[in-house]
Amino acid sequence: RAAAELLDDPGFAEKVDRLPFMPGQRVVALGESTTDDLLSWFEILRHVITLRRPADGITLVNMAVSGHTSTQALTLLPGLSFHRPDWVLCMLGGNDAQRLGSVDGPTLVSLPETERNLRVLCDLVTRSVAERWAWITPTPVDETRVAAYQPFRRAGVTWANRDLDAIRRILTARPDLTVDGYAVIARQAGERSHLEDGLHLSLAGQQAITAAVVDTLMGRS
Repeated sequence: RAAAELLDDPGFAEKVDRLPFMPGQRVVALGESTTDDLLSWFEILRHVITLRRPADGITLVNMAVSGHTSTQALTLLPGLSFHRPDWVLCMLGGNDAQRLGSVDGPTLVSLPETERNLRVLCDLVTRSVAERWAWITPTPVDETRVAAYQPFRRAGVTWANRDLDAIRRILTARPDLTVDGYAVIARQAGERSHLEDGLHLSLAGQQAITAAVVDTLMGRS
């Protein structure tokens, strides 16, 4: 239904037709819970392509793992090679920015290490596995909801948009194709882009990311 709603817009449907995925190609996603979600932007994209281009035989493989940091994602490289992807879409960094104890506590992964991990991941994959790579930047959180969410309070974890924006700036400064997911959600201020926890995206938020991915990739067709 989420995919069909997007395709109700003729302009969006035309962009899907112009996506640079050729018949028979394989597209793999790397990421964490925002992508691993069964209602994620990538799963919506899968249905969009199936509905609009059923004869093209394009395969989408979701290798995202909820809770993964960029460090843990590096362990997926051996498995990624078995999928022989033509494209890799990567949305990582949100868990790296998790702060322990308080908003001033240490992050799960330091910013220099996040930058190094993402660079290594892209370089290794594009050198030996897949030539085509695209980033989706981490999205902002609703800091008020995150701070009020009892499971996060009991666990002593939190997120701050300054950390997520720092990762976004690293990615947008790279020469690679990048979807600015942070800006997409930030522009939806006042919309219901997040679930109750303030961290994970609502279905509307996921649809917005799907539309942004299609817009950005369509420019490479």
